[in-house]
Order: sequence, then structure tokens, then C-alpha cells
Amino acid sequence: MPLQEEIRSSKRPFVIAGPCSIETEEQLFTVTQELYNNPRVKYIRGGIWKPRTRPDSFEGIGALGLSWVEAVKKEFPKPFCIEVANPRHVELALKAGIDAVWIGARTTVNPFAVQDIVDALKGTNIPVLIKNPVNPDVQLWIGAFERFLNADLTDLTAIHRGFSVYKHPKYRNIPNWEIPIALKEHFPDIPILCDPSHITGNRNLIQEVSQKSLDLDFDGLMIETHPTPEKAWSDAAQQVTPETLESILSRLILRNSSEENFDIQLSHYRDQLKTMDDGIFELLSRRMQLCDELGDFKRDKNLTILSVSHWMRILQERLESSEKTGLSPKFIRSLMDAIHQESIRHQNKVMNQDLADE
Repeated sequence: MPLQEEIRSSKRPFVIAGPCSIETEEQLFTVTQELYNNPRVKYIRGGIWKPRTRPDSFEGIGALGLSWVEAVKKEFPKPFCIEVANPRHVELALKAGIDAVWIGARTTVNPFAVQDIVDALKGTNIPVLIKNPVNPDVQLWIGAFERFLNADLTDLTAIHRGFSVYKHPKYRNIPNWEIPIALKEHFPDIPILCDPSHITGNRNLIQEVSQKSLDLDFDGLMIETHPTPEKAWSDAAQQVTPETLESILSRLILRNSSEENFDIQLSHYRDQLKTMDDGIFELLSRRMQLCDELGDFKRDKNLTILSVSHWMRILQERLESSEKTGLSPKFIRSLMDAIHQESIRHQNKVMNQDLADE
């Protein structure tokens, strides 16, 4: 059965687990044995080649690890997946009988590298999992899927692992949940898994992020699992033991994604929300009409569109009201920025109409 169908037909969450990096043959056998005996884990993962930021970091055991994977699969025949970043990796993975491959975030960001992997996989039927690019660009992610689909490689799954950010107080890679949601809108039939290990960078947050992803109707999880995480050669802080993995999975709340029996109750809420949304957009339209008038006034008085002091003042007032309104400061900031930019667009159109007509 194709992996895509297996994920769709399995009871959620579909779980892939295993070490960030395959380090030794003993480590691989130990963790595989424990994960093999866990019926919740459907695939085992392990890093053979590790694209690291610094050249003096551990960059994976290399092709030697593939022989260990072949040996361990004979004793514990559960499907195994690894990361590939170039055609040579693909060649060696296929030769070793690897069951699935994933494209890492640092590779997804490079269309040339993705195309090279597509060309190397053309004509095979191996499942491919594609992580989001390191930067928050849904078009890059979509483009990677399109390259595989154009080559008739259709057994595809998405992995959401978050996006690079500098010194975030909570996350190693910020989740930006709106981006995987946008991907789901574009490819509704492609399953999507969450990688809470890379999003959090902290094993103590994996439960929280895993639960949120399932609440957003993700199909499953990829969680880094190591027999002795504190001794791991890479990403030690975000890996969990097989015992902790089982604890995390057993505590997840699996909510019903089917709304079939609640149509009447849901329509009651959704009708009210639609009415409110209609009112919000009507108010915004009237606000922009007023901005058009303001643009006329500023043009006649030869005033600039932007007054930084005024903008900072009203922004601060709105942010200070966040507690009273029950809206988060982050939401208020995003909303005010969007309204402000649209106001500037309206004023600019009015004030520079003569230039636009030329």
C-alpha cells in the first residue's frame, strides 16, 4: 500500500519515530527494537547524512549507516525512512532498500536540489516526505511538491517542522501554523505530519505542539527518539526516550474531524460569525473610503502620507488595549499593520492619481 494511503487509512496519529542521527550500530539496534514493539509507531526514521550549519559539527555517519539499517530491518522488519539531499544519497538509499525518503528543510529551499532528487527518483515508486523550507515561503513548499508530481511521483506526504527564526523565546523553529494550513488548502489530498521535535527544540514542549497539530487535523507526527537522548551526538535537547514517546502518544486527545452529526449546531455558530465578518468588512470598506477623502485633503495641503509619530501613537494605544479586548498583542499588531498598509495604498492612489494616469 502506498504510504499516502496508509496514512489516510490509519488511526490518527500516524507516527514516525527514531533518532535524529544514526550514531552506532548498537544505538540503532537498541532504539529500533523498542520502537518495533510499539504498535503506535508505523515507520522508523534515522539520519544517515546530516546537513549541519557548522562544518565542525557531526554530519552523520554516512553510507556505513545504511548497512546497519539493512541488518536491523532483517531482525525488526518495520519500514525505515531516511533523509536524502542529493542524487548520490538517493542512489545509495534505493540500493539499500530504504522504504521511504524525506527531503529536509535545507534542501526544499533550493529548487535546483529538489529537481536533482526528482530526476534521481524518476521511475521509482518510493514514498517521499517533503519538509517545509527553512524560510516561511509556502510557494517554495508547493513548488517542491509540483516538481515531484510533474515527474509522476505521487506518493507524497508533507512534514511541517517550523521555520527558522533568530533567538525565539519559546521555539527553535516557529510553527507559523497558517503556512501548513495554506499547503493543505492547495493540496487537500496530501497527508501532512507535524515534526514537533524541530519546532520546539525542547523535549518538554513536544506534547503541547503535537496536540495542537492534531487539533488542526494533521494526520500524524514525526518525533525524534533516542535510547539515551542526553548523550545524543546531535540535537540532544529535542529527543525523547521510547518510554517518553509512548507517554506523549498515550496522553494525546484525538478529536473527531468529522462534522457529520453536528451540522445544525455548527451552522448556528457559523452563521453568526459570517454576519460579524460581513459587518467587519463593511466597516473596513467605509474606513478606506474615509482614507480616500484623507488622501484628497493631504494632497491639497501638500502633506506626506505617513506621519510616524501619529502611527506610533495609535499603534501603542491599540496594543495597550489588548488585555481589555481579549485579543493578543501579536494579533493586534498584525491587524493594525494590515489596515495601515491598505490605508497608505488608498491615500497613495488618490494623491498620485495624475502619475498613475500618465
